[in-house]
Amino acid sequence: MRVVTQHTVGAPSVLTIVETVRPEPSYGQVLIKTGAIGVNPVDGHVRSGAFAMLGEPPFTVGWDVAGTIESVGPGVSAFAVGDKVLGMLALPQAGNTYAEYVLASVNEIIYKPTSLTIQQAAALPMAGLTAWQSLVGLARIQSGQRVLVHRAAGGVGHLAVQIAKARGAYVIGTASARKHGLLSSLGVDELIDYHTRDFTEVGPVDVVFDLVGGEYGTRSARIVAEGGILISAYPQDTGVTPELIAELGIRHAITGVRPSAPDLARLVALVEAGRLTVHIDQVLPLEEAVKAHEIILTGTTTGKIVLVP
Repeated sequence: MRVVTQHTVGAPSVLTIVETVRPEPSYGQVLIKTGAIGVNPVDGHVRSGAFAMLGEPPFTVGWDVAGTIESVGPGVSAFAVGDKVLGMLALPQAGNTYAEYVLASVNEIIYKPTSLTIQQAAALPMAGLTAWQSLVGLARIQSGQRVLVHRAAGGVGHLAVQIAKARGAYVIGTASARKHGLLSSLGVDELIDYHTRDFTEVGPVDVVFDLVGGEYGTRSARIVAEGGILISAYPQDTGVTPELIAELGIRHAITGVRPSAPDLARLVALVEAGRLTVHIDQVLPLEEAVKAHEIILTGTTTGKIVLVP
């Protein structure tokens, strides 16, 4: 099978396609014939060496996958050959999803609904789980709360605004003006073009989901209502200190993401109910993984980038 690998960390150009032996599933695993692969910012951080969670190369990045079960290992009864599935695999260990075939634990995958294309199914897991586990797990969003999402049209952001709306929140999103049409169609109540308007004018808010970091975090903290929460997606640059959080009387959490079939099922239930849409920015062949990483480096995608074998 073909797989994308790298023998050193660095720029997107370190990614190369190689031929390797197709793996066999062990106990509790299935082998998935890859239909599509979601590309996420963390893929680039690991590739570049900024996040060293996979140790020294060679390794294969990628954690999101959707496809068809090719074979099942011993002890597997919940899935069968031919089932279409999706999942986020193994994080923080290697998911190895930039490949034509991928091994997955049955605890990390769910059935793909017909309401999602194979590309949308691959784009949903990491971004959707990040948004869900942040807004529902950490913020515990309630109906009627005011929620501000930065970078609202990005891979995580466009799902976060829909999850917040589904929970009954009043949703404010920051994005460039050219992306406002999409966000309006997703139900965002108030749109801020960060080029022309200061987002702090909308305060106070109950929840800020900061997908930018740095000075955005500092300014965002100051418009969170007392007792509200600021959720930061970039632990290395939150823009806030414990002293500032204590002074303001607010809560602060740094989001993470973990594989969770139950949380994925809740996201898919929103899709099935017509309350969550996965927007695809571009679909590229696996051979263009370098280009996909060059695109995510720009930080300007609308929705998700997907690779297909």
